[in-house]
Amino acid sequence: MDNSRYQNEYTQRRFWRKLTPLAQSTGRSTLEKALYLYYAVQNANTPKWAKRVIYGALGYFIFPLDAIPDLAPLIGYTDDLSVMAAALATVAFYITPEVKEQAQRKLDEWFGKPAANVCTDA
Repeated sequence: MDNSRYQNEYTQRRFWRKLTPLAQSTGRSTLEKALYLYYAVQNANTPKWAKRVIYGALGYFIFPLDAIPDLAPLIGYTDDLSVMAAALATVAFYITPEVKEQAQRKLDEWFGKPAANVCTDA
C-alpha cells in the first residue's frame, strides 16, 4: 500500500477531531491501536521510516474518503483498523512500554480504568 498519499492528510488537530467523538461509540480496543500509533510517532526515538509508515496509517484513518465509508454500520472502520494493524505490525518494535502507558492513560481518561479481574472461589 502506498501511504505517501495519506501522510500529508495527517495533522494532530485532525486526528483528535476524528478520534475524540469516537471514544464512546467505537470502544476501547479499537482506539487503543490508533493511540499506540499516535504516541509512537511523538516519540523522538522512533526512526523517520517508521514515522512515515505511522503518518500514512493515521492519515488514512482521518481521511474522509475511505475505501469503506466510516458511516457504514459495523464495517465502517474495518479498513481503518486493517491499515492501522498493518502499520502496527511494521513498527511494533517502536510501540514501547512508554507508548502503551500513554495510550492507556488516555483510554482511562475516556473510559475509566478497567475493572480488575476478580476471581472468587465458591
